[in-house]
Amino acid sequence: MQNKALSKTLSYVLRHKPEEFGLALDAQGWVSVAELLRALQNQRHEVTPEQLNEVVATNDKQRFSLSADGTKIRANQGHSVAVDLGLTPITPPELLYHGTATRFLASIRKDGLRSGSRQHVHLSADAVTAEAVGRRHGKPVVLTVQASRLHRAGGLFYLSANGVWLTEAVPAEYLQAEDSCRM
Repeated sequence: MQNKALSKTLSYVLRHKPEEFGLALDAQGWVSVAELLRALQNQRHEVTPEQLNEVVATNDKQRFSLSADGTKIRANQGHSVAVDLGLTPITPPELLYHGTATRFLASIRKDGLRSGSRQHVHLSADAVTAEAVGRRHGKPVVLTVQASRLHRAGGLFYLSANGVWLTEAVPAEYLQAEDSCRM
């Protein structure tokens, strides 16, 4: 299995549908590497431990983590299944960024950013990363999140193991779009 295909499969299994592979994540989202490899093999995905380690180490978004002893694996964020990643709320920088497609702006203007089927809204520390995220969904737009202001108003922020900022929601009044796409 190619690394990109394996990464997508791992995201599906570890973030969204472990039960489709006969797996159950523990409360923190971990699953045994041995069980995962068996489950992938049962679904006709031939993956070696070395391939799995390579995908974890080289994934450009650092989506996955191995436990310190290398016996367990989990996704760093993006779950639609309930897990407790053990993240501690921290003070965010003044501004964070969210990349999306222009077709979603009307809904965002009305409702702000919501986690939808996931546990958190994902935010980036820089506009370049946010634009790349938005481009995956269509014509990109970068929203500036007044994170410090939202934090002072009671919003909780977390920083995942791969540097993605997480929060439950961002009300519209804490968002600004690029000049060409006024909120």
